[in-house]
Amino acid sequence: MAICELKHCSKTYGSGVSLVHALDDVSLSFEPGEFTVISGPSGSGKTTLLNLIGCLDVPNTGSVLIEGQDVSRLNDRELARLRSWRVGFIFQSFNLVPVLTATENVETALHLARAPGDRRKLAEAMLAEVGLGELLRRRPSQLSGGQQQRVAVARALVKRPAIVIADEPTANLDSHAGTQILDIMRKMNEESGVTFLFSTHDRMVMERARRVVRLHDGRIAGDEVLEPPVPAGKPA
Repeated sequence: MAICELKHCSKTYGSGVSLVHALDDVSLSFEPGEFTVISGPSGSGKTTLLNLIGCLDVPNTGSVLIEGQDVSRLNDRELARLRSWRVGFIFQSFNLVPVLTATENVETALHLARAPGDRRKLAEAMLAEVGLGELLRRRPSQLSGGQQQRVAVARALVKRPAIVIADEPTANLDSHAGTQILDIMRKMNEESGVTFLFSTHDRMVMERARRVVRLHDGRIAGDEVLEPPVPAGKPA
């Protein structure tokens, strides 16, 4: 079963002469274990597509299914639970809480999801997994850009989601830090089978992709599979 499926999705913003067709009759299916780049010029619909997959927005027409569930049929509580448990988000601006430590920032995701167990221990273990085991008590202002993005990756992955959505995750990083972040995410994809969906036109990201979907003016302009997804059965 596809982990995510979009069926004839269209999305517009504005009205009249200001009407913008962000997506125009897009149908796509993503399998578990993909490491997929959504590519295209500015305004092509990349972020809109990821927002639909992440249940942050809804299409004007068409449907979005996450693990077989039509999200349009979920109530607000069910949608919130889906976002909390099954989807992780990584943003180019990191979106860390400046007054919280690295550990506390990662813990926040577990608190919002009302995760059981020792949340502090889970957060610290995840930070160690991304190479920040010695920087648990530092606040964002005490971390480099690459280290802040590692905290954001840890926060997205600590819930062990089915899908991680990464919107331009390397845009604010130098090439060295960007390479390290991508290597961490690719390793986690290979070891845990987490599905990663990227919005980017960064060549470094595209070189590591298993699949590249190209958008232009809100439509699919290309869909190339470079490697098969991580085999089913990997631990989530």
